[in-house]
Amino acid sequence: MIEFRFGVGDLASTSFAYSPFQETVYSLWGWWDVSRFPHQRPWLRRLRPLYERQDTELFAALIAPHGFIPDFLTPRPERVRPSFAEQLAQLRATPLEVIEPDFRRTFGPDADLPPVIREGLADPAALLERIASAFDRYWHECLAPDWWPRARAVLEADLAHQSRVLAEQGAVGLFPDLDKRLTWRSGVLRLRHPIPDKWPAADIQVAGRGMVLIPTTFARGAMTTVDATLPPVLNYPAHGRGTLSEMPPPVSDRALVRLLGPARARLLTLLAEPATTTELARRLDVTPGAVSQHLSVLYDAGLLHRARRGRGVEYARTALGEELVRG
Repeated sequence: MIEFRFGVGDLASTSFAYSPFQETVYSLWGWWDVSRFPHQRPWLRRLRPLYERQDTELFAALIAPHGFIPDFLTPRPERVRPSFAEQLAQLRATPLEVIEPDFRRTFGPDADLPPVIREGLADPAALLERIASAFDRYWHECLAPDWWPRARAVLEADLAHQSRVLAEQGAVGLFPDLDKRLTWRSGVLRLRHPIPDKWPAADIQVAGRGMVLIPTTFARGAMTTVDATLPPVLNYPAHGRGTLSEMPPPVSDRALVRLLGPARARLLTLLAEPATTTELARRLDVTPGAVSQHLSVLYDAGLLHRARRGRGVEYARTALGEELVRG
């Protein structure tokens, strides 16, 4: 059992974030054991030829036999939506002296480290650069083009969902909604781990450091860092992650096609989860300009609403749009 103790004001400084870099690291679990993530299987099958061109020997060595990953590989986000490049820079700035202890803590003090890690620790700087470069290439060649736009839509939808739960039910409703492993009572958040012998009990004081809650599409339950002395973070399974397995469906409703035309009908169907113009263009393999024209028409017709997200604009179906798609 891990207990996070919240003092006066700690709950107010608790925040949400999601991280493309952490998703990249956690995606290694999918290659380690694809059966754990059925919602990711269509993507993993599609991406396997690209993955096999990566530094797979290194990636396999980063996961301990019980599935843990060293904490330094998943730096805590410094804002709600950090870019991949920002957190890659955080990884590259890892103090060299923490790398070997972190591997030992993750694999176990008496465990034999994989050869590629054991030999790499003779030159921690070179090992760190190999790891960073491998993730950089893996992100750009495998995940960023197609997988990430879909995953980001799921993570954005999760943040919107959790915001509603927090506003309507407070912390007592929020934390159990994140995962069944979590309970909240009298200012104490308890995390029950399924393999307690591998994850020792800890009593963690939030103590003004602020807890960051991070949804991920690669988790079967809530989890935290191996090192209990680090600033508190909590990863939890993203709400709606099962929709990742759903590829864009064909528009079979002839009435909808006759009403809107095939292009706009397809766009309205795709917007089961919020998405930006760029994300939709990538999924449809067309230019953002072409998508933007159709989105404007659907927005003017009251079928979509839009909201700014960073430098872009995110579209989602209105209640009228939902009813039209459902027929």
